[in-house]
Amino acid sequence: MQGYILNIVHVKEEDLLVSLLTQNRLKTVYRFYGARHANINLGYKIDFEIQKSAKSTIGMLREVLHLSTPWLVDFQKFYLWQQFIKLLYQHLRDVESLDPFYFELLEEMNHRFEKQNPKRCIVEAYVKLLHHEGRLHEDFTCFLCNQAVENELVLARSFLPAHQKCLYGTLFYKEKIVQLFEEGHTLFFSDDEVDTLWKIIEEGL
Repeated sequence: MQGYILNIVHVKEEDLLVSLLTQNRLKTVYRFYGARHANINLGYKIDFEIQKSAKSTIGMLREVLHLSTPWLVDFQKFYLWQQFIKLLYQHLRDVESLDPFYFELLEEMNHRFEKQNPKRCIVEAYVKLLHHEGRLHEDFTCFLCNQAVENELVLARSFLPAHQKCLYGTLFYKEKIVQLFEEGHTLFFSDDEVDTLWKIIEEGL
């Protein structure tokens, strides 16, 4: 079985509770400490087995193999990857059964991180997530005053559009945001604009 490590909690001594996103579930498993164990870290993709125990409802994580990718040695990329992983865990933490979308989204991001700017990759992935969950506000009505947003707008958490007079924040041209929502790419955004979009994502998915 394969999955991405979304969360790690240290329990007694060096034992761990590990939350793994697989194809269609968010699993929490127990990992006993031992010198012969493979190294694991937040955000790693691993191949693993789960050993059932009559004494516990939580399975034991066994036979771990880290499925590495070349970009993991890039500190900046790995840091941003882990930040997104933390946000995704907070978003999914109360769910057990999941649609394969979330695993496949990480698979696509993992592949694209090799050659693409990581923040652009995250922004584009987040738009896909919002669209999948039916939370992408493509009608461009200000969520604070319920009036149409025209030429320029401010984005709040979850990329909710608002007027500048209703919400303090960085202004974006509406046509750029329309293009982002409809086509899912950041091609026409400057690096500074992408940084701003990433900071909005950091507020929570």
